Amino acid sequence: MEKIENNRSRRGFLKSGACVTAGLVGLQTSAYSAFDPQLKESKKRTLFDGKPVTLQDRIERVKIATLGMQRFDWEQGTVAQAFLEMGEYDLAISFARGAILRQVNGRFSVIKGNGPINDCSSIGEVVLFAYKETSDPIFKTGSDAMLEVFKTSNHKTPEGIIYHTQEPTKWIMSDGNYMLPPFLAAAGEYKEAIKQIDGFRKYLYHPKYQLYSHIWDDENKNFKREDFWGVGNGWSAAGLTRVIKLLPDKMIKEKKQLIQYVKDVLDGCIKYMRPDGMFHDVVNRPDTFPEVNLSQMISYTIFRGVKAGYLDSSYLAKAEIMRKAANDRVDQFGYVHDVCGLPNFDRSYFAPEGQAFYLLMETAAKDMA
Repeated sequence: MEKIENNRSRRGFLKSGACVTAGLVGLQTSAYSAFDPQLKESKKRTLFDGKPVTLQDRIERVKIATLGMQRFDWEQGTVAQAFLEMGEYDLAISFARGAILRQVNGRFSVIKGNGPINDCSSIGEVVLFAYKETSDPIFKTGSDAMLEVFKTSNHKTPEGIIYHTQEPTKWIMSDGNYMLPPFLAAAGEYKEAIKQIDGFRKYLYHPKYQLYSHIWDDENKNFKREDFWGVGNGWSAAGLTRVIKLLPDKMIKEKKQLIQYVKDVLDGCIKYMRPDGMFHDVVNRPDTFPEVNLSQMISYTIFRGVKAGYLDSSYLAKAEIMRKAANDRVDQFGYVHDVCGLPNFDRSYFAPEGQAFYLLMETAAKDMA
């Protein structure tokens, strides 16, 4: 895999991506100049000419393609998390403010009434970071309101496990491990984060296969979708990885337990990896379409775990095969092909979360150095 330059500047993307935005100052002038024939020759774009020739070039294109994609609540949170981990703090803070601009009844990033508590919480860690970085009270007020929605909601199982779906539907989903628990941990609600993770595991995890089913319907007491959806297991692996990092060192027992959960799902997924580094949408069903977002999610999880010292380096060879599969599917415009895709996640296509996990995977790989 190619080496990339070390550029963690808060404003690195805004400088290198000047073709995307000229900033708010002078916007009117820039808009007019695009039609000025005298400036036509000096304003030629170069970013999308030909295939990316370096890994850094490819990452820049993926960032720009990601910024142009429309996003629901969990997508806003996942892309924001990618920018946070990349050190693109201006962008992360901008995404946090965008989530607050659409905060409705305490819930972040609500569009057209779509506001399940779990998904809306996905940007919570970034909002808390934005407050720490800027001291702007809008971020503290926003995160407090989102946390209060979770604490006061009765849209939970009798033991207090949040339903993933919006009221009144009572489904528990494997996606949930990535959305709410990291926000709770970032907010210092460590025991509650662990409680939610253990609750999701109780309803969805199969020890025999070391995999999570996708959807439990708690109202009807059966699986809405018992399939081992690959991306759902990826959400779980990556979410657990984030919570391990966020827990304080004194919670050694809890960290060890979550590390075992990560190892379980990694081993459950990897045995179904295809020779080309991709997975089937339902990992143990070769009749389902192949896709590469689980590959990115598992690679991210491995790189983070090996770097932190709790995963054995023997996992890295598999991670690099998966990483190559993802890089091979980035086109000249920065779109990652063949992820479990929009709008219904029932085909190999494109998705903001697929873009985000490419960036997260490459950031984790870079941080290994």
